[in-house]
Amino acid sequence: MGTIAVKEEVKVPTIREQVWDIIVEVSWGQISEQYFGKSRSWLSKKMNGKGFNGGEGDFTEEEKEQLKGALFDLSERIRKVAYQIQ
Repeated sequence: MGTIAVKEEVKVPTIREQVWDIIVEVSWGQISEQYFGKSRSWLSKKMNGKGFNGGEGDFTEEEKEQLKGALFDLSERIRKVAYQIQ
């Protein structure tokens, strides 16, 4: 008798779950406007997985990369300011 392989589905954390550690420290509205050219509510809805017509509205792969870039840019700017404090 053979064995049956069971494939376990791996749950990928939502963007909101992934940024939870900094969620209250960052101005997400500013990131939405500055890095995406979108309204403040746009990023809020995306972070909560809400669509604009009542459906689901997850980030596209391109938007995820853009968000990563925005956070890297912001972290670099914060680091530079921290080093300048005398």
